[in-house]
Amino acid sequence: MDTTTIAFAGGGLDRADHIRGDADKLGSLMNWRARLLKLEGIDPVIAPDGGLDWGTLADADPDAELVFLGLSEDGRGCFAQVTPAIMGSVAPPNPRLWAAMGSLTPGDLSIYGGARSLVDWHARHRFCARCGSATKLAKGGWQRTCTNDACKAEHFPRVDPVTIMTVECEGELLLGRQPRFPPRRFSALAGFVEPGEGLEDAVRREVLEEAGIKVDVVDYVASQPWPFPSSLMIACHAFTTQREITIDATELDDARWFTREEVRYAMSGAEDGAFIAPPPFAVAHHLLKWWLSQ
Repeated sequence: MDTTTIAFAGGGLDRADHIRGDADKLGSLMNWRARLLKLEGIDPVIAPDGGLDWGTLADADPDAELVFLGLSEDGRGCFAQVTPAIMGSVAPPNPRLWAAMGSLTPGDLSIYGGARSLVDWHARHRFCARCGSATKLAKGGWQRTCTNDACKAEHFPRVDPVTIMTVECEGELLLGRQPRFPPRRFSALAGFVEPGEGLEDAVRREVLEEAGIKVDVVDYVASQPWPFPSSLMIACHAFTTQREITIDATELDDARWFTREEVRYAMSGAEDGAFIAPPPFAVAHHLLKWWLSQ
């Protein structure tokens, strides 16, 4: 699969790990050339040209923590701010966000996705999980350190792995719909990887739990960083010989088998098909596109 087309993936900045732990080098980037990513809470501010809107460090809240996002192509330091207004509480995604994302280039989406997850993590992790003391920003925002001298625990931004999978049987594809989906939308099944599981284990468990189906072979297809708040979607394709579906009603409203022709028609954007396909910025869309190309 061509991962360069998957939203939020593909980089966009040089993350410059060698600078994060060097206070002098990091400080030298905090000058008039540095760029500050403008955010409304943790939603993007869109510039008149449809891209991300950038300011300078002079625009930063004096009480904010500055997070180092990386270096631009011309070597300027790029930062985002964790303001007092969002510390300790982050609002859910603004509905306008989905429309705004449609104007961003893949590079901008990648920069924004990384910034959103990082700022969100700082806003939620003000206190040490070990002793409860306050934490402070370290390594340019890629670490928080406990301020209790008797503890000094180091905390790092987390990523939550999620398997998302299509299941195939005799040339047809199993898709499901969650209660929160828009009407008639079906997508791939998905679920968080639990402690002690490999990816294949998680795929088999989730499909069995949600649809009552045992799968055999599991193949990895692609991945997508998903900054809501900080998941890594791991797209897989599984095979089964079992067609009888038993839905877990606490997880799904419905689950069905769809033919290749039905999937192809839905992916064309038609609204009168058997279902409405997942949107292009979701890795599930690319998983269905990949399956149709096989």
